[in-house]
Amino acid sequence: MEVLLFFAFLFAAIIAVTIGRPILLQRRRELLMRQPLPPELERILMDKVAIYRHMQPSLQARLKQLMSVFLDEKRFEGCGGLEITDEMRVTIAAEACMLMLNGEPHFYPTLTSILVYPHPYAVDGGAGEDEEGEDEEIRAGESWLRGELVLSWDLVEREAGGRHAGRGVALHEFAHQLDQEDGSADGAPPLGLPSRYTSWARVLGAEFSGLKEAVEGGRDSLIDGYGATDPAEFFAVATETFFRSPIGMKRKHPALYEQLRGYYKVDPAEWISAGPTSEGAAGNDDRLVIRSLPRVG
Repeated sequence: MEVLLFFAFLFAAIIAVTIGRPILLQRRRELLMRQPLPPELERILMDKVAIYRHMQPSLQARLKQLMSVFLDEKRFEGCGGLEITDEMRVTIAAEACMLMLNGEPHFYPTLTSILVYPHPYAVDGGAGEDEEGEDEEIRAGESWLRGELVLSWDLVEREAGGRHAGRGVALHEFAHQLDQEDGSADGAPPLGLPSRYTSWARVLGAEFSGLKEAVEGGRDSLIDGYGATDPAEFFAVATETFFRSPIGMKRKHPALYEQLRGYYKVDPAEWISAGPTSEGAAGNDDRLVIRSLPRVG
């Protein structure tokens, strides 16, 4: 009898912890979101993240709430001799939380650490032991399925500041995190209703094929040619274009724009149209870009 009671209490304790942990986490997050972002961090946000200055006040407030949680829960680690600063933390957090503005905030549940290099970094490209020399690959960032995400600060800083039209390595890598939430990187993040997958596959599949044809034919495209690598990279690159060159995407790829607008539940083209200026903060929407550094998911 005592053994049965012991296991009954043990089972009840396990159930209580299993149910109680998410509730406590949610309450903690609600408390964090009620606390205003410190003024010194808000000044960095205004100065470093150009598109923030174009957002409606309600979305600015929501972004700061989400950032408070992200900054509390994620660890930032400097690599290659880099010392992490508030500018880095705020800028990267803003880019990450931009993708959660109007959706259900998930805060990238499998992500624990953001590794930040000062510049694009070299990794072993996988040369075999029989090959002479080491085959190095230069990367701008990468997203791992569990635990970590890697970024190059100089690129993040320039792109968030609006100095590279259409680009956004931080947006790119955090989009990979969204895509990987269901355990695979296939260009289709969790979409909710089954019917959404049908239209998503139809539109993004056609756009992916069109980009591949453009790349193979040597034609320029508003969407970076790196997106023709595979569907996962296409989704990540399309996310960059959606937030960095929204007017151009809405005009040249309207069906794709609508799919991303439905998924992210924001309309950045509207932000740019109604913002303080028509160019500069988010870059020139008609400028074609060619990426020289690979984005590795």
